[in-house]
Amino acid sequence: MIEISILPDGSALKSFGGDTLNTAVYLSRLGMPVEYVTALGQDPYSDQMLEAWKAEGVGTELVSRLANRVPGLYMINTDDAGERSFHYWRDQAPAREVFDGEEGSGLAERMARFDALYFSGITLSILSAEGREKLRRAAASVRKNGGHVIFDGNYRPRGWADANSALQVFEDFLPTISLALPTLDDEQSLRQNNDLAAEAVADLYLETGVDEVVVKQGPVGAFFASYDNRGLVPVPEQISPVDTTAAGDSFNAGYIQARLSGKDPVDAAAKGHRLAGAVIASRGAIIPLSSMPGRV
Repeated sequence: MIEISILPDGSALKSFGGDTLNTAVYLSRLGMPVEYVTALGQDPYSDQMLEAWKAEGVGTELVSRLANRVPGLYMINTDDAGERSFHYWRDQAPAREVFDGEEGSGLAERMARFDALYFSGITLSILSAEGREKLRRAAASVRKNGGHVIFDGNYRPRGWADANSALQVFEDFLPTISLALPTLDDEQSLRQNNDLAAEAVADLYLETGVDEVVVKQGPVGAFFASYDNRGLVPVPEQISPVDTTAAGDSFNAGYIQARLSGKDPVDAAAKGHRLAGAVIASRGAIIPLSSMPGRV
């Protein structure tokens, strides 16, 4: 989507973002080959998006272009503590139809042969019922074939009729997931239980057949769990955030890259924390290359 960030002086900064796109860019920066799957229009902003993604090394071969359509847009307002609020305009975004029709079926079939597949709760919220089912079947095939299916719940109430509707869709997908990366606040909202603890969230995911869960808890750290191992990896140093946009997306990238490279969950979470710490110290979802932490 087109990202408009409102700066402290009231001016605005245009860039491009979106939760899965942010993770894709950071994965590419960490040296992983990435293909991004979405649909765009045939307008100048869509052209600019593609060029920006290519410059980041993100593959665009699987990006569809739809005539007479324009990308979604969102605006970010950030308070003095770095916390952000979002306003979205994406009801007619072409990404909503990426798996619809015959072309969408072919795309889903190609994805079924991926080594790893990553999507989020926002992905599920924008797709049609037809699109969700095609994605679910692709994810099931990837996992059945020994690949990695990675899911960030990223529950946003505005994208759903109600929490129960979202939870039902999530539960339909969970048997296809090998690695889940939920956020505690989101899970409490999704499950309508503000007392839900990270350990309980992890158990809920493991009970559905997910192999590994990492529950993100902001400055508290990340709680990881599998069938035979669990623990909390605290944030190594507290940072006063400038903008928390993409904190979870970038943590996910650091964790995924480390785990797929053979690192254990503790080292992977530490890598995720380092990258997220650098991201929240800058404005916008995608920080300058010069701000990437050297130890990541």
